[in-house]
Amino acid sequence: MKGDKTLKAAVFREHNKDPEKVVKIEDIDVPKIKPNEVLIKVEATSYNYNDLWAIWGSPIKVPMPHISGTDISGTVEEVGEEVTSVRKGDRVVSHGNLSCRICNLCTSGREYDCERRQVWGFQTGPLWGGYCQYAHLPEVNIVKISDNISFEDAAAISMVGMTSWHMLVDRARIKPGQNILIMGGTSGVGMVGIQIAKLYHCSVIATAGNKQKMDKCLEIGADHVVNHREADWYKKVRDITNKKGVDIVFEHIGKTVFPQAVALLRMGGTLVSTGATTGYDSAIDLRYLFFRGINIVGATQGTRAELENVLFWTANKKIKPIINAVLPFQNMVKGHVMMMNGDQIGKTITTPQKL
Repeated sequence: MKGDKTLKAAVFREHNKDPEKVVKIEDIDVPKIKPNEVLIKVEATSYNYNDLWAIWGSPIKVPMPHISGTDISGTVEEVGEEVTSVRKGDRVVSHGNLSCRICNLCTSGREYDCERRQVWGFQTGPLWGGYCQYAHLPEVNIVKISDNISFEDAAAISMVGMTSWHMLVDRARIKPGQNILIMGGTSGVGMVGIQIAKLYHCSVIATAGNKQKMDKCLEIGADHVVNHREADWYKKVRDITNKKGVDIVFEHIGKTVFPQAVALLRMGGTLVSTGATTGYDSAIDLRYLFFRGINIVGATQGTRAELENVLFWTANKKIKPIINAVLPFQNMVKGHVMMMNGDQIGKTITTPQKL
């Protein structure tokens, strides 16, 4: 970076429901890193739904001017004087959970619950996110990747892989042989959720919104699939389980399916939720809670160690990132539109170094 003063970044300076009206490629200053930070030459950035929330300004406002992007991969370009675990040229991926690392929650392995936690590229700024040619992060927020994981795959798996692992392994306590219901099986988290459940030798029922997506669920390992847009989708799930219900529901759709998903749990079952893209205000029949002794737990992101677990299984070809499209950086806003319209199966990637 010596001699370089500016870089290309995808910036928006106001909120709007239409990403194409506000997200523009601009020249910004190359950041100066702190002693504990690392400068990364960004080769791939993955899209997440929080990109849209930031652009819309809902459910929260974000610092302006804003650069979104939580999942990046690339090579280390420069290290601060206090950095010891990586060096220039290392291949790395971001861990987008910024936490204090010293509070009781952080030191007990729950950095995702830190009261000072921020999601990098969503809540951070001004001008601090991953849709740019060079990005900086604290040393503790980057993880090395092996040579047999491509930059595109690393960016695609980082957030969704870590979140899915946290949901199923840490929060839902998945066990071999269980029946697992994966809602929204062709979402980023859903696709990884299917693969983690199969890694644990579980029987997987996935849901999707059309035939193409249903076929994709079966392709990546689901044993059964139903269309959650059909009014009787939950009855089909119950029939598949011979009326017994499921041990775990992996949920992130929210209001339109939540009551039925809760009702599908068998005695002592667990629903783990990490989102609510169709709405937050859902009602449930509380009798399921106490008569069946079910567990309803939340999950958000995950730990650095959980990200490393996912990268291990990705390097060993047991978890495969599913990439919908790779977009050149000058057309990167197209990815926001595709995500907003639901026009994707798997993750969409942009490549900031390729204009």
